[in-house]
Amino acid sequence: MSDHYERVKIELQQMKEVENEAAADEEQLSPASVSPVPADLSFTARRDPSKSSINGRSRSKSRSKADAHERQVNGKQPTDPAPQGQRRVSNEPNLHVKGTARLLKVKTAANGHVESGKRQTDGKCEHHGKEDESKAAKKRKAVTVDTSKAKTSLEALKMSIRQLKWKEFPMGRRTACDIYWHGVSFHDNENINSGQVNKFPGMIEMLRKINLSRAVRTMQELFPEEYNFYPRSWILPEEFQLFSTQIRLLKDNDSTLKPTFIVKPDSGSQGDGIYLIRDPADLRVISGSQIKQAVVQEYIQKPLLIDKLKFDIRLYVLVRSLEPLEIYIAKEGLSRFCTEPYQEPSQKNLSHVFMHLTNYSLNVHSGNFVHSDSCSTGSKRTFSSVLYRLASKGVDIKKVWSDIIALVIKTVIALVPELKVYYQADIPPGKPGPTCFQILGFDILLMKNLKPVLLEVNANPSMRIEHEQEVSPGVFEYVPSPVDEEVKVGVIRDTLRLMDPAQRKQHVTSSTGGGSPEEAIVVETGSDEKEGLADSLPSLCLKQVFPKYTKQFNYLRVVERIAGIFLRFLGVKGTMRLGPTSFRTFIRNCKLSNSSFSMASADILYIDITRRWAGMLPDSREAGMCLQAFIEAFFYLAARRFKALPLREQVLLLLEICEGALEGQSHSEKPRPHRTHANPASSQSSAPTTFSSPAMTRRRHRPLQLSAKANTEN
Repeated sequence: MSDHYERVKIELQQMKEVENEAAADEEQLSPASVSPVPADLSFTARRDPSKSSINGRSRSKSRSKADAHERQVNGKQPTDPAPQGQRRVSNEPNLHVKGTARLLKVKTAANGHVESGKRQTDGKCEHHGKEDESKAAKKRKAVTVDTSKAKTSLEALKMSIRQLKWKEFPMGRRTACDIYWHGVSFHDNENINSGQVNKFPGMIEMLRKINLSRAVRTMQELFPEEYNFYPRSWILPEEFQLFSTQIRLLKDNDSTLKPTFIVKPDSGSQGDGIYLIRDPADLRVISGSQIKQAVVQEYIQKPLLIDKLKFDIRLYVLVRSLEPLEIYIAKEGLSRFCTEPYQEPSQKNLSHVFMHLTNYSLNVHSGNFVHSDSCSTGSKRTFSSVLYRLASKGVDIKKVWSDIIALVIKTVIALVPELKVYYQADIPPGKPGPTCFQILGFDILLMKNLKPVLLEVNANPSMRIEHEQEVSPGVFEYVPSPVDEEVKVGVIRDTLRLMDPAQRKQHVTSSTGGGSPEEAIVVETGSDEKEGLADSLPSLCLKQVFPKYTKQFNYLRVVERIAGIFLRFLGVKGTMRLGPTSFRTFIRNCKLSNSSFSMASADILYIDITRRWAGMLPDSREAGMCLQAFIEAFFYLAARRFKALPLREQVLLLLEICEGALEGQSHSEKPRPHRTHANPASSQSSAPTTFSSPAMTRRRHRPLQLSAKANTEN
């Protein structure tokens, strides 16, 4: 600890000074310099044991980015770093930078002293040490997470933050945090002007049963084959008469058909209020006559069974951003089993919820529910254990995964147009605000023929990693659930890793040529993982599926193009409705008026459609034309102009007219700034879109007989 220690300390400080000077010249940070590891870096000298040892060690705070420069100033050409997990074999000692997996080359003098091999600097040594340490600490500050609104996901979130060695603020923080974790909605905390929030504005509203059905229905009208994974649905009470008429006609045409329907309350969750019916007269009412807002769907009568039990799949999907659209799917999910052996629905067993409904919150109250510490047994298992069992019976698991991935991507594409309208209303262009991401819970049922069917999408999937257990009569306590912890902690942790502000980059690249959804079952190490993430963490459990498979699915993004036109003509910042003047401006700027369709006709169209949608959206406080109403008007205009063509072609041609007219205007005048342009790749390669008019609504329900018949044959 004498002169030798001081000389080593000076040499290390000289190394830091040269490193900082080089960094100032280059003004560039390497990925490792912003890795989410602690700022303290300990340097230890390692030498060949045959040479004299160095007693003691020096600790300091420094930047960890000068590997290449160190070699250069030593008069050596940069060489490739040693493979991770392997030690370099050399006769010279190395300085190991903890947390970066880097080895800095040094020389050993004959007397055993460590020489840096750097050029000496004149009079600059110790007095720069504290300044360098302060800069390094700022560069390496821990990612901060506000968990004050996390609610039920709190335990899994805390565990994930500890694994990442980030900093949690459970009571909030006066200064801004990097990430805000909300338990319910974007508006859990109204005073966020920066950072990232784990909820999108409007996601709760969009994933209510009615709005989800409307969004998917629009896509079914445009792409019926691509969106046949969603059961036929009717919206109550507005379509009660249509539902009743179609069921009566169906039974009149074939008296042997006995379809079953499932009724889901619009804002229900955890199985609350769900019931089965076989006739419209069985619909439950409230207040004596008023039918509750709900969705009634065809019931899938032939599901895939395991151990004679019906089950569904909960998959976790991360929407990392809307613009550009990024979607990740967790490679592991949950399989939730009913607790009563399945029988096809009959009048006698319609009320057997433990037989027909897979909701965990319902079945957990069954006396047959089995809590298991194993991931492959019990009433809640991992999805991979189910896949393994199916594979043992010869099932093509890659095909199953391929179909599920396609279902997820198509569903998110159906949601994006309206989400962009919500986003711009809450965070208008030019207003400071956070960026958003969100974990969604997809509930999927596998039919007997292994076709996946979308049951619903949850904006706030449960992230609890414990369950209630009765330890004595009437006394309950929470005990850990190994299956939930196995799946949910990884999803939250890796979501945080992907949203790490130090790692988050606009890395969206063009779609990989020739890729197919089957490849998504292979979970590879992504670029986010390689950019300085801690070596101790496992590989990402989230797999990017979009934009990776852009070429396969981008043609479906036609409704986004209509939403882009809608957003262009919204008059007031923060609004979600188009006023009559803005609608007239749309007609005029897109050159859609002519001798057969005057501006007066446009006014009448606006009034009729807006009034009808106001009746269907009684809770809306804002006047004007919503996006779905604008879509209907757009479909009407397309059908009027191109009468002899199929609907999809009609809408495509009208989109080309509108986009061409608006593009011509943008050359002559400065375009109005807005956040939600369609993806450039989408505007060039995606197919046109269409929405539904009243006539199209009737046409949408026409094939009921074929659908019900097919359902009984599967």
